[in-house]
Amino acid sequence: MEAWVAITVLAAFLQNLRSALQKHMKEQVSTSGATYARFVFAFPFALLYVSGLSSFGGFTIPAPDFSFWIYASIGGAAQIFATALLVSLFSFRNFAVGTAYSKTETVQTALIGIVILSDPLSLAAVAGILISLAGVFALSLAKGAFDLKTFLMSWFKKTALIGIASGTFFGISAVSYRAASLSLGGEGVVIQAAFTLACVTVMQTLAMSVYLRVREPGQIMAVIRTWRIALGVGLSGMMASACWFTAMTLQNAAYVRALGQVELIFTFAASYFFFRERPNFAEVCGIFLIIGGVLVLLLG
Repeated sequence: MEAWVAITVLAAFLQNLRSALQKHMKEQVSTSGATYARFVFAFPFALLYVSGLSSFGGFTIPAPDFSFWIYASIGGAAQIFATALLVSLFSFRNFAVGTAYSKTETVQTALIGIVILSDPLSLAAVAGILISLAGVFALSLAKGAFDLKTFLMSWFKKTALIGIASGTFFGISAVSYRAASLSLGGEGVVIQAAFTLACVTVMQTLAMSVYLRVREPGQIMAVIRTWRIALGVGLSGMMASACWFTAMTLQNAAYVRALGQVELIFTFAASYFFFRERPNFAEVCGIFLIIGGVLVLLLG
């Protein structure tokens, strides 16, 4: 098994854990507050991670150029918007299906990667992404009847538009992070990814701290009061991001995000065991299509 495959699966699991914890937080803080927790409780761990790699791993801290800061800033801002939109979805539909809408990011990431980085896609990758996307379509229709009108109309609903927008921003952030990490050069993939993560997380924390102080006074203290859950959000989020950044430094971001759809398997498991949400036949079919698409991607 290639390293990026194992790292991506671990990233998907950790991201699902973070999302589940954020859903619990959403009951006590605003959407922006739950998003803020993802960053403010993550950046200390990110800095410790880089420090540990430098002090004990023998890695040299990279020297970023101007292009790194441009890509890192774009990726950081896009991730904030994507995370906020994803968290807001929890208020509209159940945990599993709400997450599914954002998974259109695989196709969007592929297109953005071709435009920005000229990352090529194999035929197997295209087939795998499209099969997985069909699974997302099945999930989006899972609560209604299967007909063409329902299919077309479902993608103009508020939840669908929010999910698609979330996927767009996730796609922009994924490609931007890959570009930022690759711009550092060198052979140290792990330190490139870790350094990018630390810089981005610090910038995101500062930006959101200013935003909450101005637009939502009191939310920062509300997040601090939920520190037990927020700490789990930050740690799992940082670990997930470290895995995503490393995988996307090693491999085309579209491939990584396509394989990352295994997160939906973990999502439905969390829905079933923790939130007592029971999947129906259409949702099960959607999950199997996503698994099939991932297998085609990997075997290809």
